[in-house]
Amino acid sequence: MAPKGPGLTGPPLLSLADRMDKVGDALEEVLSKALSQRTITVGVYEAAKLLNVDPDNVVLCLLAADEDDDRDVALQIHFTLIQAFCCENDINILRVSNPGRLAELLLLETDASPASSEGAEQPPDLHCVLVTNPHSSQWKDPALSQLICFCRESRYMDQWVPVINLPER
Repeated sequence: MAPKGPGLTGPPLLSLADRMDKVGDALEEVLSKALSQRTITVGVYEAAKLLNVDPDNVVLCLLAADEDDDRDVALQIHFTLIQAFCCENDINILRVSNPGRLAELLLLETDASPASSEGAEQPPDLHCVLVTNPHSSQWKDPALSQLICFCRESRYMDQWVPVINLPER
């Protein structure tokens, strides 16, 4: 029998893997809704501009990097500055460890063949993605609430930027 929550009367506690899967699913749902509502900003530079102008409407900051990006000193400096700004302005932050899956969710192409990339645009900068609150109404979104609770719980455990691995589909 699965262990129960406090007082042994609550719902069964989820394993860490199950909990992370639920958070990954919630993130997918939030991104899907934000994309349809056009409340997403993609790119480190674009994110910095928005954070400078309108930080109060940013509800979530995603920092995406793979193993190769971890060796990019300039990118890590950008991440540090963005994280500090988000912490100071009470913006929830998540780190996404698989930018390719994030690109799929945002309907962006990441795998252009070398032959077709000549003269083509640069691939989008997915290292920072901001989700903003729509101005028309306050979000009462259970998936967003789940992400915010996860971020808050992580901060209580001194994990200021929790890492999420988006599930492959």
